[in-house]
Amino acid sequence: MGNRCAVVGVGQTKYQTKRQDVSIAGLVREAALRALEDAGLTFGDIDAVVIGKAPDLFEGVMMPEAYLADALGAAGKPMMRVHTAGSVGGSTALVGASLIQAGVHDRVLVVAFEKQSESNATWALSTHPPFNASLVVGAGGYFAPHIREYIRRTGAPGHIGTLVAVKDRLNALKNPYAHLKIPGIDRAMVESTPMLWEPIRYLETCPSSDGACAMVLSSEAKVSGTPAWVHGAAMRSEAMSRAGRDTVSPQAGKDCAADVYRQAGIADPRRDLDVAEVYVPFSWYEPMWLENLGFAAEGEGWKLTESGATALDGDIPWNASGGVLSSNPIGASGLIRFAEAALQVRGMAGEHQVDGARRALGHAYGGGAQFFAMWIVGSDKP
Repeated sequence: MGNRCAVVGVGQTKYQTKRQDVSIAGLVREAALRALEDAGLTFGDIDAVVIGKAPDLFEGVMMPEAYLADALGAAGKPMMRVHTAGSVGGSTALVGASLIQAGVHDRVLVVAFEKQSESNATWALSTHPPFNASLVVGAGGYFAPHIREYIRRTGAPGHIGTLVAVKDRLNALKNPYAHLKIPGIDRAMVESTPMLWEPIRYLETCPSSDGACAMVLSSEAKVSGTPAWVHGAAMRSEAMSRAGRDTVSPQAGKDCAADVYRQAGIADPRRDLDVAEVYVPFSWYEPMWLENLGFAAEGEGWKLTESGATALDGDIPWNASGGVLSSNPIGASGLIRFAEAALQVRGMAGEHQVDGARRALGHAYGGGAQFFAMWIVGSDKP
């Protein structure tokens, strides 16, 4: 792990369908200034900036980090760009943390964003093989067969995805930054919405959001305020297409979880962690990731969801913030998971605070479920 690293500031924009009042530069600066305010610092106190976003073709601005340096106070300072598809937000946090842990810098600003209103992510994520019509439309078209296979393997009843959709949207009502606010949401409402990709209904999918998230990371020597200490950090990836690959429970996800648990001394994640912010863009991915990350035995994830264990008042709350199902600025979605985990152990999550949270998991995945980034943060020094 090297030197100790801590989160000392978190900033988020309000997530919504369109932020027409700001440019991309204005969007990232808004999140960065809020993170600096939380940390009691200014741009002048930052040694380096790490920025992440999803593919450049989303907004059609190539290498946006080059023109965002001024907005983020990075003129004349080291600035790095990270890209690992949907997991990029998590990877951005880990790259920033590694600069602290390696002793390269004392304070690093990490920022991730997406302005989906200036793009068409669904078509950007649709494959177009030469001389063939695309058989996949959007991320849901790619992941729906994996969900159907999970249901076939486990015998999970069809309402499990609905339970997650309702739970996370109810949590979002407690989060002032969340995009989707649906008072009165219930199973009947979700089940009445159109089927987009069998078995994923409209309200079982994530929205398209504009937004940015930022964190200030600090070395132990420069820590201020109420820190969230990094207890473990890991990234893993695997080939998207290879013989024998299990797309329902990817090996890279298992390996990443095993590594971060080892670093943080986690023997049983359900028992040893207090809360988890996990990248769930389609509701069925909660039970799937419960198994992949070791919270439940193989074939038992849906039972944990159905039991209410992952609810805000359950024994292991998942996505107390409302998760990706409630806010999805793709490039920032992973960083939001990491930031929300940090807010929980700092006791600063507001209405969606989990009482007594001392250790939390932040998780992100991307691509064809081939890129994974995770960290565990805690209120105590590791």
